[in-house]
Amino acid sequence: MARHRRHALGATLGLLFAAAVHGEVRVLKNFTLIDGTGRPSNSSAAMIIDNGRITWVGAAAQLKAPGGAETIDLGGAFVMPGIINLHGHIGNTVDLKQDGRFYTRESIQKNLATYASYGVTTVLSLGTDQDTIFRVREEQRTGRPSVTRVYTAGQGLIFKGGYGGLAGVTPGVATPAEATAAVDAQAKKGVDIIKLWMDDHLGAQKKMPNEIGKAIIDAAHKNHLPVAAHIFYLEDAKRLVEYGVNGLAHSVRDKSVDPSLTEAMKKHGTWQLAATLTREASMFIYGDTPAFAGDPFFTRSVTASVIQTLKNPAYQKSIASDPHFADYRGLFETAKRNLKALADAGVPYGFGTDTGPPGRFPGFFEQWELELMADAGLTPMQVIVAATGSAAKFLGSKELGTLEPGRWADFVVLERNPLQDIRNTRSIRNVYIAGNRVH
Repeated sequence: MARHRRHALGATLGLLFAAAVHGEVRVLKNFTLIDGTGRPSNSSAAMIIDNGRITWVGAAAQLKAPGGAETIDLGGAFVMPGIINLHGHIGNTVDLKQDGRFYTRESIQKNLATYASYGVTTVLSLGTDQDTIFRVREEQRTGRPSVTRVYTAGQGLIFKGGYGGLAGVTPGVATPAEATAAVDAQAKKGVDIIKLWMDDHLGAQKKMPNEIGKAIIDAAHKNHLPVAAHIFYLEDAKRLVEYGVNGLAHSVRDKSVDPSLTEAMKKHGTWQLAATLTREASMFIYGDTPAFAGDPFFTRSVTASVIQTLKNPAYQKSIASDPHFADYRGLFETAKRNLKALADAGVPYGFGTDTGPPGRFPGFFEQWELELMADAGLTPMQVIVAATGSAAKFLGSKELGTLEPGRWADFVVLERNPLQDIRNTRSIRNVYIAGNRVH
């Protein structure tokens, strides 16, 4: 994926966020390190951070602390890399309503701050951004970050009059020529990735024709950009993989994946970019009051109005009135089985949630996604690596995702061991981005 990257990785939201301290050296000690590579944890670790980057990490017994460095004793805590969400949407939702008119620098800031508070230190926003995002991203990459880093697909591509995107934001294309021109326009803006939607919402809407999907992928690759595709059906996934799509932004949900798909994905290097299990759960959990509606870990980041609505029987009745409501739980279970099957087959996979639209809550849902991936049969270590080192690899980054020398010091300090129970990723004591504690 590295050949697709066009931008140096970087730093802060500039004017939106407080300036980072420069010139400091910090030493962290007395913690268990889970470094995001999949290597066994180190139960007596230390780390040196200089200007936001890790310069040394290893056994505490070998630590040689620089003179004058600030030393922080973590008291036996657990440290893992910050979570990288490869499928989010930022800036368009207020409470339970989504509208492109909500999209401002302030709404972006709020979402990124919320992500950071839950240990999500990088997010790839997949296709519903407006052009403000490019300024925000540039300010990050020419400075030093204090909240969640952002990557963007800019405005993703949908079939004209068909499924996907966000009204008034995402362009509809009707022909391969229009698709090629739209990709070129996004490339000129400097997107990190191209996003397309190929789905018909269970037959309710028009689906993107194959020739347009192929034209998008071909044009993106000519611009040295990867492509992520929203898919639902097994046959669409197979076809897009053969066209060269780089990542599937959701699990296949209509059928179980088969060897022809898994082998094709391995042959072409196609990623299961994100399983978005929380997205699938969000399609049916609001038919009743969700268990997390009273969880302080959730309620701290939403308004009282949201909580009131989620508990409202009339709202729940409206959710349950969806003609496909009875199908959604089964689609969720299929998505889980398919994630496990692809992982077992050796297909590369990352981590993502589709958070941002109404009912898919940034930060909390990433934490829940970790749990659901473990429920699907992955080990806690597999889940953590998917959400850290592997996710960074998809982005083409050698500066994010693992806690190794030369990388940005983006990490989460936990009270309890997530390798024993993945839900312990919720025991957040502190979050650090570029070596500075997020407040």
